Amino acid sequence: MANYMNSTETIIMAALSTLSPPHLSHLSHSISALFRRHLRRLVTLLSYPTLFTLTLRHLQSLSLHQKSLLIARHLLSNLTLLNHAIRNPIAAAPPPTSMRLRDLDAVLLLLLLCELHQHDRDFLDAPPPRWRAMLAAYASDAVLRLSSFGGCSNGEALIQFVESARRCWNLVGVMGCGEGKEGRDEAASAAAVVALPSVAVSGGEECVICKEEMKEGRDVCELPCTHLFHWICILRWLKKRNTCPCCRHRLPTDDLRREIHRLLEELAVIGGGGGGGGVGFSQEWYL
Repeated sequence: MANYMNSTETIIMAALSTLSPPHLSHLSHSISALFRRHLRRLVTLLSYPTLFTLTLRHLQSLSLHQKSLLIARHLLSNLTLLNHAIRNPIAAAPPPTSMRLRDLDAVLLLLLLCELHQHDRDFLDAPPPRWRAMLAAYASDAVLRLSSFGGCSNGEALIQFVESARRCWNLVGVMGCGEGKEGRDEAASAAAVVALPSVAVSGGEECVICKEEMKEGRDVCELPCTHLFHWICILRWLKKRNTCPCCRHRLPTDDLRREIHRLLEELAVIGGGGGGGGVGFSQEWYL
């Protein structure tokens, strides 16, 4: 995977700068609504001792890699919403990436634990029964701030979104979600392949995979980049890799880390390439 990836904040801010003020306002409202949904869930989690205990036990039962996957799915959902909104500024927001309620509770709790530990390195030395009260006290300011998003400027909601994406990406990067697959080809996801359309050709065009002509009146497969191929040829190709044989346009995969990279790269293109240094910082993981 490319090591040249610009900082997450730079990429997202550059992509946001391409939106008109009305479209930026629309996106801000969508992001505020997302934050409020997550906030309500977090408040519920911190308000009920039994629910908090069960969620904490679930979180503690997960391996380091499983924790990374949780955060990766959370980040991917947010980046999908952002990418969709920027590419289709007047369309409705896409449905959120499916995540079980237990996993949503776990990832929200994990992110809050990591954030509090950044502010108080001695926090995790306290007995676990005290964690809920300590987290609730720490989160009270955030609760008040996020609850008032409806009356705040669009910029505040967007800044919170960018900061959340940066934090998640740094954590996923440290965890090495998908580690060991860098540089390897990855098959396109089954959902992406099934969604590909069939189109009729007028003849004369060549399938670059088999080097044979695509006959007139026959249905062929069209990739999102508009390149055409015989169905049997492209299906065999996409079982091994997720890129167009002509232009290397990437289709979605089932690898979360690759999907995050793909969406960030698409946002970087939208924003004109961005700038800045590499992604990631050193961060310890707990629980």
